[in-house]
Amino acid sequence: MGRRKGIMSEGLKEELAKELGFYDVVQQEGWGGIRARDAGNMVKRAIEIAEQSLLTQNKE
Repeated sequence: MGRRKGIMSEGLKEELAKELGFYDVVQQEGWGGIRARDAGNMVKRAIEIAEQSLLTQNKE
């Protein structure tokens, strides 16, 4: 099975990693060095941001 292209931009992933407190691991070991829990929390936070964005757009 081939690797899929990522949906999140590198900048967004870095921003989320900083917000969630594991950006230092990313800097030292790359994205493969983060824990599965951290990756899950990053996706969960990205979904929350997207949902908030949609709600804001719908109110305008």
